Amino acid sequence: MENITFEEAIAYTEDLLSHSNLDEAKLESQIAALVQTVNGARGFFVCFLTGEWTIADAPSAPVIRALQSTPDAIAELLVKNLAMSTAMAITHRRAGNTEQAEGSDRVAKRTALLIEKVDILEVRAIATQVHDTALANTGEYVAFLEKWGYDAEQKQAIANVLAQILDQVRAND
Repeated sequence: MENITFEEAIAYTEDLLSHSNLDEAKLESQIAALVQTVNGARGFFVCFLTGEWTIADAPSAPVIRALQSTPDAIAELLVKNLAMSTAMAITHRRAGNTEQAEGSDRVAKRTALLIEKVDILEVRAIATQVHDTALANTGEYVAFLEKWGYDAEQKQAIANVLAQILDQVRAND
C-alpha cells in the first residue's frame, strides 16, 4: 500500500466498507495498512467520513484499533477534517446550501466521534494547537487557517468544537 494514490485509497476504502461480511480482524488489518501512508489515510477519511456507511456513525472497535495503530499518520488529518468541516458548514449555510451544510455537519460529527474514540495524545496535542491558533491568530497552524481563508466566525467555531472535543476526551481520563 505504500505507493497507493489518493484516488486508489478512496476506491479501496469504498470496496472494503462495502463488504458487510468482512471479519473484524481483516477489517482492522486492512484499515491499519491503508492509513500508514499519507494518501491512504487521506483517502480513507474522505470515503469513511462522507460516505453512506453506518459504521462511520458508530465506529467499531477494529476501526478504532486500526486508527490507533498509526497515530502520527492520522492525528493531524482528524483535527484538520474537524476544523474544515466545521468551517464549511458555516460557508454552506451562508450560501443557503442547507443540504451541503448538513453534509459538512455530518462529517464534523463523525470526525469528532472518531477523535473521542481514538483518544490518542497526538490528536490532543494537535487539537490544542489548532484551537489556540484559531483563537489567537498565531501559532503552528496559522498557515492552515489562512490557506482556507477562514474568517473570525469560522475560527471561533473551530476553536469551540475543538474545545468541546478536548473537554470530552479529558473527561474520559
